[in-house]
Amino acid sequence: MSKQIPPAPHALRVAELKQNSATGFTIRPDTKALHALGDDLGLLALRKLSFNGEVMAQGASDWVLSGKLGATVVQPCGVTLEPVTTRIDVPVRRTYLNDLDDAQDVEIEMPDDDSVESLGAWIDPEAVMIEALVLALPLYPRSEGAALGESVHAEPGVTPMRDEDARPFAGLAALRNKMSDPEEDAS
Repeated sequence: MSKQIPPAPHALRVAELKQNSATGFTIRPDTKALHALGDDLGLLALRKLSFNGEVMAQGASDWVLSGKLGATVVQPCGVTLEPVTTRIDVPVRRTYLNDLDDAQDVEIEMPDDDSVESLGAWIDPEAVMIEALVLALPLYPRSEGAALGESVHAEPGVTPMRDEDARPFAGLAALRNKMSDPEEDAS
């Protein structure tokens, strides 16, 4: 029987996993890999990335990967473009089901539990690490004190529309309060 070549360096072949004990893993990419991944994700820097965990059997044919992702990322501030450093420490869990129905229809509903995946021949903790990192990144990092100001633009001679003017329900709430205020009715 020939040994299959893993699709990735940290991939675990399901057929070789022990059914009655956990298989541990630790992934700490080197500096070159951190730079490459940081570039792929559009980060200013990626430091101290680590993913530790284990893969355990669940029942007769399903598997669970559980671990902890830790990383320090530097992203540009969404307002000032200044570097913003964020520490990420999140638990990660994926359940691999042997009999998960893979619908081939054009329209596919998202499952309620997005941590459930179809079981293949390999479980790749490194791919899970990258996915979890992407999901944990702040969408709009802000440096301390950074705030969006109000931009007001209009043609000469035209009163510019402000953010408050675009909130019609605020005006309705003020009118409702005015109509229900008994003190104003008395005056």
